[in-house]
Order: sequence, then C-alpha cells, then structure tokens
Amino acid sequence: MKSRSIVNFLTIIVLYSALTFYIGWNTWIWFHTLWGFQDQWIFGAIVGVIAYSYIIGHFLKHWSIFKLIGSFWFGVMQYAILLLPVANFLGLLCIFMGLPSAFVIDWSGGIVFTALILLFIYGIYNAYSPVVRKYSIQIPKHAAKLPSLRIAMASDMHFGRLSGISHVKRLVREINIIKPDLILFPGDIVDDDPKPFIQKNMGEIMKQLKAPLGIYGVLGNHEYYGGDIPGFLKEMARIDINIMLDQIIKIENSFYLVGRKDKTDIQRMPIQELLKEADVNLPIIMMDHQPAELTLAERSGVDLLLSGHTHRGQMAPNHLITKRMFELDWGYLKKNQLHAIVSSGFGFWGPPLRIGSRSEVIQIDITFREKS
Repeated sequence: MKSRSIVNFLTIIVLYSALTFYIGWNTWIWFHTLWGFQDQWIFGAIVGVIAYSYIIGHFLKHWSIFKLIGSFWFGVMQYAILLLPVANFLGLLCIFMGLPSAFVIDWSGGIVFTALILLFIYGIYNAYSPVVRKYSIQIPKHAAKLPSLRIAMASDMHFGRLSGISHVKRLVREINIIKPDLILFPGDIVDDDPKPFIQKNMGEIMKQLKAPLGIYGVLGNHEYYGGDIPGFLKEMARIDINIMLDQIIKIENSFYLVGRKDKTDIQRMPIQELLKEADVNLPIIMMDHQPAELTLAERSGVDLLLSGHTHRGQMAPNHLITKRMFELDWGYLKKNQLHAIVSSGFGFWGPPLRIGSRSEVIQIDITFREKS
C-alpha cells in the first residue's frame, strides 16, 4: 500500500511538472518573440518557483506570499491547459498557410493572455460577490412550538488568507439581512490552518451573527487537513459557534439537529447509529459536509440534509467532474421524504475564482405540519 502511494505521488508530480513545462515553454516562446527575452534558464527557474509556490508555502508558513502566488497559479494552469492547445493548433495552421511565424506567435500569445485576464476578472467578481439562494420546503411533521423555521446556511467559507476580513463581513451582512432563526455552517469554515483566521481576528466579526436558535457547524475535510482541530474548536467555542462532532440535539423540543464528522474521519459514526434514539415523528435536520450519503440519510429518516464540499466545481468545466462524483453536486433534490441541498460554497479553495459557479448564502424557509 505504501509503495503504491509513492508511485501515485510520483506520477502526479511528473504529470504536473510536464504540464508546467508545456505552459512555461509556450510563455517563453511568446516572451522571446515579443520582447526578445534571452535567458531561458532564469525564466525557467521563475516558472518553477511559481508552479511549486503552494507547496513551498505549506512549509514556509510565515511567507504567505508563496501560498498566494500558488493559489493564483492553479487558476492560470487550468485555463492555460484549455486555451494553449487550441492556440497552438490554430497557430500552426496559420503558419502552414503562409503567415509569418513571429506575427502568429505575437497575436496568438496576446489573445491567450487577454482571455486569461478576462477570465480572472469575471472569476474574481463571482468569488467575492455572493448571492442569496432561497428554497422553500415543507416537512409534513408537527414541530411542537414551531409552525415554521428559517435557516441561513453557508458552507466552504475557507476563511484565511484570500477569503479574509472583507469576505467575513459580507457573510455577516448577508446572513443578518435574512434574519434567520437558525444559522448552519456545514464544514470548511477555515482554510486548513485556523491560525490566519485567529490572527486576523475574524472571529470578532462572526460574533455579530444573530440567530435566536443558535449557530451550529460541522467539520469539513479542510479542518482535518489543517491538523489543528483542537485550536479550531476552541476558537469556534469562543465565538459561540457550536461545532457538532457526530452529535444530535433537540432544539426547542421541536426538531432534531444532527451534525456529522466529515467523511475524512474514519471513526465517524454511521447515520443509523447517530439516529437510533431519535423520535422520527419530529423533523430531523442534518449537516454532513460531503454529499456522499444521500440514500443512507433518506433511508434513516432524515428530512433535510445540508452539505457543501463540491464548490460546484468552482471553475468550469470542473463541474462535469463533480456531477459524476455525487448524486447531487449542487442545488436541490428530493428523495421521498428527504430534502437535500448542496451549496456551491461562500468562499473558494486555491485561486479566488469562480467560473460557472457563484459564492452563495442559502436561505431555507421550512413549513411544518400544523397541529391537528
């Protein structure tokens, strides 16, 4: 098993390096033709540092510039891989038809560069300009004191360096406008390490959130990747966000709220075990970061399942991958009594880009059955 992991890791590194070389070579040809750059070794070293900046930043945590550069590089890399082969093919075709090679290189490189700039402008706007998506559902169960319930939900904020103070303020503003009864955060509240969140004092801004029935969340995979779950839990407790670790609670004696550990945790409890003491006559609302067990949730009597994780691919055409991975990778699905809602997320991972997706807050208005 260990040797297989090493082989897989080396394969990824070789493939990643080959793609980096392809992008770097195309960029060098353009720079050399357009501006007469001569020293290809210095140019190659710069491209290498940029391409591996995210990994460098993981080890040099105090040099946040590396992680910043690496994050943007992922966006450049994805769309360069999509654009460059087309540009290469059309460029070779134009040269074959008799156009001067320098002219073709100058113009094809310029078009690719302009396309990347426009994609980044559009993607950054989508990432930092959240929308509120509204769902109205009915749960045909009597909820004691509550004829209805309004939930504000946001997932995958990835608060840290790029999803920072301004984005926290947007979250608080959008949620408080909704005036929810209950606020739920189904995972990836911080981007791996909670230290930037704490150092920037983002928690003080989140303390301005208001919901009479409380604020609850669960762990996402990135809280596990950060390796400091105790520090994260301590900070969340300080700002009155209750992180549920395979727990079920009854709120206002009216409905159950269930919070699962992320699928990353091999010790997390099965849904059936979590719900074994629950009264299925009451509404059951569950948070599970990854939308990987919709059928199990439906069979276990869950009425509303809230997830994130997928980012809806974040940058198209990645959504074609998430649609194949999950039964529901974004939006709403009803399976018998189960209402499932998956958010594209409020923040982002890697580059602050959303193309084909949008940062969002979810508003859910639930109507329960009236007491007969």
